[in-house]
Amino acid sequence: MSFLDHLEELRWHLIRSVMAVVIIGSAAFLMKDFIFDTIIFGPKKMDFPTYRLFCEIATVLGFESAFCAEKLPFTIQSRLMSGQFSAHIWTSIWAGFIVGFPYVLYEMWKFISPGLYEKERKNSRGFILIASFLFFLGVLFGYYVVAPLSINFLGTYQVSAEVTNEFDLASFISTVRTSVIACGILFELPIVIYFLTKVGLVTPELMRKYRKIALVVVLILSAVITPPDVTSQIIVAIPVLILYQISIFISARVMKNEAKREARERKRNKDVGPKK
Repeated sequence: MSFLDHLEELRWHLIRSVMAVVIIGSAAFLMKDFIFDTIIFGPKKMDFPTYRLFCEIATVLGFESAFCAEKLPFTIQSRLMSGQFSAHIWTSIWAGFIVGFPYVLYEMWKFISPGLYEKERKNSRGFILIASFLFFLGVLFGYYVVAPLSINFLGTYQVSAEVTNEFDLASFISTVRTSVIACGILFELPIVIYFLTKVGLVTPELMRKYRKIALVVVLILSAVITPPDVTSQIIVAIPVLILYQISIFISARVMKNEAKREARERKRNKDVGPKK
């Protein structure tokens, strides 16, 4: 295929991906009460599962905790004429992307896979399933851990009793969305390392060598997507560090398989050589 043919092929894959996001987003648009009252504003209610869990832990340990409060001391408001309508549309689009992520990934894979060797395609079986699983795992972690921790901390933080927390609707939704999407992407680390190892850009030795630097980077990323307290950063950093260790194992496995493949090829070429 020529370069323009490749662009045409990519265009149709992108069109189908966008159509899937729009269709799912349209369904989400019609489910306004569930999307906002149950999902988006769920972490604002003190009966949210995360708050109940942390409250029970604090009670068992004999500590007083903000997670045991009756309600969070802030209100949400919309100060723009089109604020609520715009929030409804964009939230529906993001919901369409999150739910439709496996299909979007499938379309991208259909565009890339013809450029791979048959053996590479076989070795990459299950890629969409594993990548989607990791993404949704990250989304759930972001929604049930990062988002409520951020909302609880920032919603209860006050520099003075004279100041009342009244958050804009777009700001609240952005906090939830950023926590969810960022964690979904972070949890794709093993997939990224797998392909970087396949192309020779990353090795397990390199990852072990720069483990301390990776730890610092993970803590910085944790600080970006969480409230500025040590506990939240550690809670976010732990699963990412576990994923980093898993990525080292995956990288080592890929290198081992590549070494075996090269050994088999050398042996086969050696056996074929004398016959010629």
